[in-house]
Amino acid sequence: MLPLRKPLTMALRCFLTVTALVAAGTAGERPAAPATSVSKEVKGLPYVYTRWKHFTTTEGLPNDHIFAVKADGPNVWVGTEDGLACIDKRTGKIRSWTEKDGLPWKVVTGIDVDPKTGDVWLALFGKGLARLSGGRFDHFHQLNSGLVNDVVYGVAVQGDNIWVATTAGANRYNLKSGQWTVFTDKNAPMEEIWNYAVSYDGKDKVYLAVWGSGCLEYDLAKEKAGVNPWKPYLDPDREMELDLYRDDGIIHVIVTGVSPVGNVLWIATYFGTCRYDGRNWRGFYASQSGLPSDFTNNVKARTADEAYFAMDKGLGAVADFPTESVVSYTRDPKTLRGKAQVYRAGKLMKVVDMEKAVPHSFIIAVDTDGNDLWVGTGKGLGWGIGTGYYPGVKDNPEWLTAVERTASPTPGATKK
Repeated sequence: MLPLRKPLTMALRCFLTVTALVAAGTAGERPAAPATSVSKEVKGLPYVYTRWKHFTTTEGLPNDHIFAVKADGPNVWVGTEDGLACIDKRTGKIRSWTEKDGLPWKVVTGIDVDPKTGDVWLALFGKGLARLSGGRFDHFHQLNSGLVNDVVYGVAVQGDNIWVATTAGANRYNLKSGQWTVFTDKNAPMEEIWNYAVSYDGKDKVYLAVWGSGCLEYDLAKEKAGVNPWKPYLDPDREMELDLYRDDGIIHVIVTGVSPVGNVLWIATYFGTCRYDGRNWRGFYASQSGLPSDFTNNVKARTADEAYFAMDKGLGAVADFPTESVVSYTRDPKTLRGKAQVYRAGKLMKVVDMEKAVPHSFIIAVDTDGNDLWVGTGKGLGWGIGTGYYPGVKDNPEWLTAVERTASPTPGATKK
């Protein structure tokens, strides 16, 4: 058994982050899956997003590097490398904030909205935490609050508490008492303290995605009862270089995101993705599932059977877990056309060519919005419009009929 490898230094991590974004400008697509003989009448297909709208600096965003996206009713909040933006879906208008407008720091890496007050909480990469309330920004950092570190990746609102994921541990800030609680390896099961993300299940549990420490569950009911609230989810084989058994537990301990829905956890890691229903684990590798990559930046679940993964080579969707139906969305860097590949149990079932899909194949953030999707990439924001959306699978779906009706002719063929 190999010892747990120490995390990368902060400088190297930041270097790798910047390198990945730069690479996004020239990265190619995932190698094509082996060709299969697919009948023209493929039955039982999952929903595929075939209508897309793109937003870049041309449309009014402050920057094309999208680090965070949060849908909130008619508004969609967007965190970029150079400012904050809000898209009004009703009018299409975009309002943006930079440091000149009072934003405490330009790099916004996480967003959540307080459902009670409408306050917008922002994770700032290198400058702490901010709250946009009534048109004014409040700034929290190490020198004026109990924030454990100013490099903040994620933020989540849980009732009257604001949870914060930083590179040196996690925080809980109580809005009523003003108390800051710090969680590190001193009082939490963190073998490493680099927290990538935090999420709240809407009921009684908060989840931390931690580099080298897996997924950490904080049970609010247990805390209230005076018992240990922590429950770590780790890879049982304890190997950093490989996963010995796919479905024995969390697929890897370098966790970048957790999305709880119902009684199910969807988890993103650097080396694959997984799902946990409270009893059974299921891991997903690109080579076995059809997902565009194993390197995953984030995850957002719509239901217990449907989740979307922000990956370095495309947007991956486990569109229907019971049937192992997967959709991989990419953009051709040469033609700039979109492509969706539909798989079942790793077998290619359908390739859908589109005028547009995701704005770029380097995906950083994703959020569901009713039947729609919002996808943050290294070169703009994508809005997947869910016209005719359905869960599960469906025979001869409307989107397929529409795509085939507008499909380009086969190269060399003559239009009739």
